[in-house]
Amino acid sequence: MRTLMSAVDLMKVLVSFDTTSRNSNLELIGFIQNYLANFNVESELVHDETGQKANLYATLGPPDRPGIMLSGHTDVVPVDGQVWSTNPFEVVEKDKKLYGRGTCDMKGFVSIVLAHVPEFLNRGLKTPIHLAFSYDEEIGCIGVQRLIAAINNKKVKPKLCIVGEPTEMKVIIAHKGKTSFHCRVKGSEAHSSLAPEAVNAVEFAAELISHIKLMARRIKREGPFDPLFDIPHTTIHTGTIRGGTVLNIVPKECDFEFEIRHLPEESSDVYMNEIRDFINQKLEPEMKSLSAEAGFEFSIKSSMPGLHTDPGDSVVSFAKSLTGMNDHAKVSFGTEAGPFQQTAGIPTVVCGPGSIVQAHKPDEFIALEQIAKCSTFMDRLAESACIETQ
Repeated sequence: MRTLMSAVDLMKVLVSFDTTSRNSNLELIGFIQNYLANFNVESELVHDETGQKANLYATLGPPDRPGIMLSGHTDVVPVDGQVWSTNPFEVVEKDKKLYGRGTCDMKGFVSIVLAHVPEFLNRGLKTPIHLAFSYDEEIGCIGVQRLIAAINNKKVKPKLCIVGEPTEMKVIIAHKGKTSFHCRVKGSEAHSSLAPEAVNAVEFAAELISHIKLMARRIKREGPFDPLFDIPHTTIHTGTIRGGTVLNIVPKECDFEFEIRHLPEESSDVYMNEIRDFINQKLEPEMKSLSAEAGFEFSIKSSMPGLHTDPGDSVVSFAKSLTGMNDHAKVSFGTEAGPFQQTAGIPTVVCGPGSIVQAHKPDEFIALEQIAKCSTFMDRLAESACIETQ
């Protein structure tokens, strides 16, 4: 027997699953798979290497032609250390807002999509609607890479994609790319009274971090710029640092992490080359004069491409027709839209309910008004997909 559930009812279920990225998402994915099965919709799971996480892919309507993909991630960021007024894994309604971890980013969108499955099916789709729900977006768009590989192996893949990250239902045609790095600084230990004879890993890390900050200030001042972004230039940010044991030992090692969020037309390689030049010319000669083993080691923690969709692309005009608005924008935060466009070759935009301002914060919420706007968007999508081929 088919079970009809509202978007709010579905959101309550999805939020109740603690799918913080460090956890499995299989319970939530199993719920979605069973929900779709109630409507005789088969879904494909693409697991991670441990088998503890999975992407879900399903097609509504005719499977032999390219359709419209609606994409969202199922993981959420941690609530650790945050002070919430409510249980973060329980949806609480107050002042026409729904509070809970993931209500905005982005179980709200997933819930609205699922609530419209019966309508999509009842309309008699001529253009299929594909559902793509991923894992581990919040830690670097990891899961979507396996999903894209599976999609690329299909005889028919989506013609266009709408990623439902929170944009207040504005059509987003571009976002920045991001690469995050781990840096290990290797020095040499000594008693602090002999500090000049050792290589202080913390101090050399600090010199490089200071140089990175100077680069960030220069970019802020000189560009290049793209005024459609809220932060109209590339940014470089150091987020964590750890080093040393006790004060009277010159620290042998120091680790720090930093990220480069670059305009989609740029590459992080340009900035990393500048960082390496500074190390090679200014820092390592002094370090290695005291210890041949001293120096810097870098590894990439995560990397995601930027999104850069032409304003004249059909996916843009199509998404605008569903929102009822004729403008578009660009955002600084990254999404799975970049990989879908760059790796899968699927024209993509970002458009979803809620505001990114509310994401990742304590007392995260989505306004009921945003749910209504997204529901109207889905109604128009259903109507469009049943009368014309996109």
